[in-house]
Amino acid sequence: MNAPDTLYESSLKSLSLRGRGKVRDIYDIDDDHMLIVTTDRLSAFDCILPDPIPGKGRVLTSVSNFWFGRLKHIVPNHLSGLTLDRVISDPAERAQVEGRGIVVKKLKPLPVEAVVRGYLIGSGWKDYQKNGAVCGIALPPGLQLAEKLPEAIFTPSTKAEFGSHDENISFEKTVELIGKDLAEQVRRISLKLYTEAAAYALDRGIIIADTKFEFGLDNAGQLYLIDEALTPDSSRFWPVDQYRVGISPPSFDKQFVRDYLETLSWNKQPPAPHLPPEVITKTAEKYREAEERLTKP
Repeated sequence: MNAPDTLYESSLKSLSLRGRGKVRDIYDIDDDHMLIVTTDRLSAFDCILPDPIPGKGRVLTSVSNFWFGRLKHIVPNHLSGLTLDRVISDPAERAQVEGRGIVVKKLKPLPVEAVVRGYLIGSGWKDYQKNGAVCGIALPPGLQLAEKLPEAIFTPSTKAEFGSHDENISFEKTVELIGKDLAEQVRRISLKLYTEAAAYALDRGIIIADTKFEFGLDNAGQLYLIDEALTPDSSRFWPVDQYRVGISPPSFDKQFVRDYLETLSWNKQPPAPHLPPEVITKTAEKYREAEERLTKP
């Protein structure tokens, strides 16, 4: 299933496979480090699709690394500074993951995802229509679909087991899970990361409607940003020039694939359907355009 510049699943013999997620393959290096390989797999509705999106893993890695560098003054991140040639001696194996493999510190992940919403869309819009609030946070009446919120809100979710769906939780539940001080720290840092990134992206013609962050702790209790950061997979990106209040804007992210899948009579359970070539091509183009806009000088 791997064509040139396409990696559906990595296969490294020199390192021990720790596990495969929806998109990332993780390998053990030593007690303190692991290798994360971002493949071209795509998940939608918590199902891995059978067709890869060529080059997607490289884009996600490039965009995450860009944000890790740009936002490190707010919170440290999991990048170790070790290069691939330090941990993979075989040139063929190294070539397989070049541009999509990063060596990171081993940290203890928090059991919550830190979701920040700046606009009213998706499950937040459905929530608001029902009760005028999003995840228990009351909002002004009369807001429209895709409208910018008066201020960004922190709406955490559980980290579901593989194959299950994440569930929105209250801030109070977050406090129960990780403690008051840490919950408040995660909320404050998440809102700061989103606000700074959203302002930067807006100057590049991209609205970051919402995003999710993951955090981990080291043995000393220091908080780190982990996994990915502000990518088209973990965020909703809209083009500024096509944004209109009251409609769901076109996107640079996998919402394009979700919208296609919604036209099918698929029950959103495995196995997921194949994507037509034009949807694969268009999705790859959208990911690349987002990377260009955000990371190029």
